[in-house]
Amino acid sequence: MARLEAIRARIAALEAGTRTPSQVLPFGHEAIDRCLAGGGLPLGRWHELTGEGMELETGAVTAGFAALMARPLAARGSVVWVMRRDDLYAPGLAFLGFPAERLIQVCARDQAEALAVLEDALATAGVAAVIGEVEPVDLTAGRRLQLACEKRGSTGLIIHRRPYGGGSRSARAPSGSAAATRWKITSAPAAPDGQWGIGAARWTVELERSRGGRPGAWLLEEWKDDAPHPLRMVTDLADRDLATEEVRAAG
Repeated sequence: MARLEAIRARIAALEAGTRTPSQVLPFGHEAIDRCLAGGGLPLGRWHELTGEGMELETGAVTAGFAALMARPLAARGSVVWVMRRDDLYAPGLAFLGFPAERLIQVCARDQAEALAVLEDALATAGVAAVIGEVEPVDLTAGRRLQLACEKRGSTGLIIHRRPYGGGSRSARAPSGSAAATRWKITSAPAAPDGQWGIGAARWTVELERSRGGRPGAWLLEEWKDDAPHPLRMVTDLADRDLATEEVRAAG
């Protein structure tokens, strides 16, 4: 299995034009990791995150998911957040456990400036990850982002978001194929919590495209415990809880 994953990672690297396979950040769940080349989210690459409906304008659901994906990378360096609208909700990031001291916020005037800032940030020493809220990225801009990722090994999380409810014609055009993965994120109802009434945040996550891997769909939720990755599968959690209850009943 390990040899097969290594081969997949090398194929994905060749498809992306990189010389060697990138490092990966495993989710810690086989159902997810086996859909990703190398057994985890490829680092030193950039990834597309998109929502649907009003989420393409508000960006709140997708931004929360991106913050949790980037949280483990914040331990390695700074995280730069590039946006077109200065509406990033800092208390929400703190609630998700994102380290505020690692965050650098940049507000760009338009799509061109946002893409330029993304490139510069990805190629800057000490930056572990860059999150960008922009319109869909065409193939040329996507290749430039990938070259920037390769300079320092930084990882990009590009959120598709229309500025101010509109945007240019390019916002409606299909994005390029330079991204390592493409994810579709939608909100899901939280499970009831015995103490506060509302449980951890949940997302319905679709991996629509994965270079060297394959698509998949899961229900994920925030994991507040000290774990290698802050996202976990809800179905896996339910199975484990059921097994625990059966052991207690047997005892």
